[in-house]
Amino acid sequence: MHKTPQVNEVNEFIEIASDFEDPLEVIREALSNSYDADATQVDIKIEQDEEGRNTLVIEDDGHGMDEDDLSSFFDLGNSNKDDAIGYKGHGTKIYYKSDEIRVETVKDGTRIESVMNQPWAKLNNRELPTYSIEKASSDEPSRTRIEVHGFRAGQGFDPQKLTYNKIEHYIKWKTIGGSTAWHFTDDFHRMDITVELSSTIDDTRDQIQTDNRLEFSPENRDPDGELVAEKMCKHYPPRELTVALDDGHELTIEVVGMVGGKEARNELPTYGKHSAQFGIWLAKDHIKVERYNDAIGADNEFFHFFFVANCQELELSANREKIRNKSGDVYQAITDELDRFMTKVCQDSWYQKYIERRKLEDKKRSIRSQESTLEERRKRTEEQGGLSPSNAAEVIAMLERYSANGAPETVKIADFQMDDEVNAILDTENGLENASLQVKLSDFFADESPLTHIDRFVCWKLGDLDALSQIERSSYMGESIRFDFQNNEVRYGDESPKLIPVLELSEKVS
Repeated sequence: MHKTPQVNEVNEFIEIASDFEDPLEVIREALSNSYDADATQVDIKIEQDEEGRNTLVIEDDGHGMDEDDLSSFFDLGNSNKDDAIGYKGHGTKIYYKSDEIRVETVKDGTRIESVMNQPWAKLNNRELPTYSIEKASSDEPSRTRIEVHGFRAGQGFDPQKLTYNKIEHYIKWKTIGGSTAWHFTDDFHRMDITVELSSTIDDTRDQIQTDNRLEFSPENRDPDGELVAEKMCKHYPPRELTVALDDGHELTIEVVGMVGGKEARNELPTYGKHSAQFGIWLAKDHIKVERYNDAIGADNEFFHFFFVANCQELELSANREKIRNKSGDVYQAITDELDRFMTKVCQDSWYQKYIERRKLEDKKRSIRSQESTLEERRKRTEEQGGLSPSNAAEVIAMLERYSANGAPETVKIADFQMDDEVNAILDTENGLENASLQVKLSDFFADESPLTHIDRFVCWKLGDLDALSQIERSSYMGESIRFDFQNNEVRYGDESPKLIPVLELSEKVS
C-alpha cells in the first residue's frame, strides 16, 4: 500500500506570506516582477485615505499576463518563470497580506481584470481565497496594474513611518533597483522607477525618480590636499571569475566593487546601520543577499570595502534574505575564489598607499583635534566661568554635583565603561539602573544603538532637536519612538511602549 503525503494548502500560504515581515518587501517583489516582465518603466504609489487605510498601486509597461501567468501570480510554487528572479512563485504571496488584490493586465490583445477579496482574513479563517477573472479584447499596449488594498506586514504596516529617503535607499540597496548587472553587459535591461507617496505620508518631495543601476561613489584615487584620505576612492572593474567544481560543472562569479574613505562611502545609498553595510556582498540576480567578510582577512578592516559578487548558483530562502546552500560545494567554491580575489585586492599597491595615508592623516588629525579641544575648553571656561561637559567623564562630574546639591533623588555611578552603548550602571533609590550617559541625547540615536537594555538616559543637553524629530517621523530600528520632553521621557515601541526617563543636567546644575 502506498500513500501520498498531503499538503495543508492554507498553512503553506500563511507560512510563505509570513516569511515577508518588512513591509518594504512589497516594493522589492513588485520591482522584481516588473523586471521579469521586461518592463522599462514601473510606477509605484502608496496612498492613505482619511481613515488610515492604505493602498499600494504598482503599474508597469511589461509584457502583461495571460490567464496562465495570472494563475502563477496567485498560485503558490507554480511559477512559469524558469529563468527569472521570481522563479519560485513565492514573492507575490506577500500581496495576500491585505484586504483586497486587484489586477488589470493586457497581453497579446486580451485585457484581463481579476479581483481577490479578503485574502488574509480568509487564510486566517482556514479558507483558501478565490479570485475572479473577466476577459475582453483590447488594442491597448501590454501593461499590468496591481492594486493592493489594506496591505499589512507581519510586524504591522504604518505608512506614516515611511519616508522618501528610506524607500529610495531600500530600492538601491535591497532590490533589483540597485542592480550591478549593468557592469557586465552591453545590452543591460534598464528599468526606470518612480515612487510617489501621498502627502499625508511624506510631503518633503514630489516623488522618487531613479533607475535600476547601483552606482559607486566617484573615483578619486589621489585627491589634492593634506587630510584627504577620507575622499580617496578606487573602482575595481567588473571581473568574471570561473570556478570548476569536482563534477566538472563550472560556476561564474561576477565581481565588481570599490575601496574608499569615509566621505566616499557616505555617498552610497546604504539601508540599515550605515557602518555595518560594507564588505563583500554575495548576490543572486545582482541583488545583494548576505555578506562574506571573511574574504577580507583579519589584517584589514571591512568597512573600507564595498564589493558585490553575483552568482546564479546560490539558492535563497523564500523571502530572499538568506543563502540556503551554504553547506554545499557551490558555496565553498564561491567563497574560496573570493578569498583569492580579495587577497589580490588587499595587496594592491594603491590600497596599501591608501591605508598608510589614512593612518598618517588620522595621527595628524588627532594631534590637531587635541590642540583645538584644549583651546576650545579654555575659551569656554573663560566665557562661562565654569564647566560645560564635552565628554562622558565630564557628564559624570556634573551628575555627582547634581546629586550632592539637594537633588530630589540621589544618583551615583556604580560602574562605567566608556565605549559601551549602556556605558553606566547607576545606583539609585530604586536600585541599580542601566544607563547611557551622553553629552547630547541626540548623539545616542545618531549611532542607531539599541534601546533594549537602557533604563535611563543622563545627558548634559538634549542636543539636535530637529534630528530627534526626524527620528520620530521615520521610526527607530523598526519601532515608533516619541520624545516627551514635558515629562522627561522617551516612549519606545507600539503595543507596550517602553518608557525611558531622561535626566537633563544642564537644567538642574548651576
